[in-house]
Amino acid sequence: MELSALAIIILIFVAVTIAKGVRIVPQGEEWVVERLGKYQKTLTPGLHVIIPYVDSVAYKVTTKDQILDVEQQEVITRDNAVIITNAIAFVKVTDTVRAVYGVTDFEIAIKNMVKTTLRSIIGNMDLDESLSSRDQIKAKLKASLADQAIDWGLTVKSVEIQDIKPSASMQMAMEQQAAAERERKAMVTRAEGEKQAVILQSQGRLESAKLDAEAQIRLAESSATAITQVTQSITDKELPALFLLGEKYIHAITQLAASGNSKFVLLPADIQETLKGMLGRK
Repeated sequence: MELSALAIIILIFVAVTIAKGVRIVPQGEEWVVERLGKYQKTLTPGLHVIIPYVDSVAYKVTTKDQILDVEQQEVITRDNAVIITNAIAFVKVTDTVRAVYGVTDFEIAIKNMVKTTLRSIIGNMDLDESLSSRDQIKAKLKASLADQAIDWGLTVKSVEIQDIKPSASMQMAMEQQAAAERERKAMVTRAEGEKQAVILQSQGRLESAKLDAEAQIRLAESSATAITQVTQSITDKELPALFLLGEKYIHAITQLAASGNSKFVLLPADIQETLKGMLGRK
């Protein structure tokens, strides 16, 4: 009975020893082995045998590309505007020993590095520049991370700015500013339109005055021509002038009669003598 119990204990011990001594590392991982608390070796994917109870697997590190999502943060620009930004970093462990012994937690370290570097880069830009220079910010961020990541056994494959936008209060201020700018442009447009309308009206009145003046000149020339022709036809030099003045006199009386206003007109008894009086003849 005692031998059977001892045999079972020995079998259990052997099974545990084998389990501790044989390690199968899956593809895409590397395991760090420590012997009595000190780094011993790195196990690559495959079957490995270690010394049980002396060697132990201290770290299991994935060698696949890792996506690190950096949470949103508020950043102040050079012109004291507050914007909200976040990023995504794509990293890969290239040196397992440095990744586990060079920094306490490389994922937290990379995230904090991204956040501090973003604050530094955007802090040297104005609001408009930071919102329109996403590619430039990304390039500077990747270059800054790459140097530090090498010391941690990491390769920064890419850094993407996931979002960069003004804060809620800044967005409201920008919308109010844009609305004021649109209103100002509308007022300028209306003023310019009214100015053009006044100019066109003035030009129209000027053209109308010119046309009226030309019409008066042509009418005078026509009257002069008519007087000359009548004078040549009639021997008496007073009759042409009396004829033209009488024509204008009748035209004026006709316009006066056509007016809708009430009127009272006194006509001379002898129109011919009146016309002679207008000519200065008695």
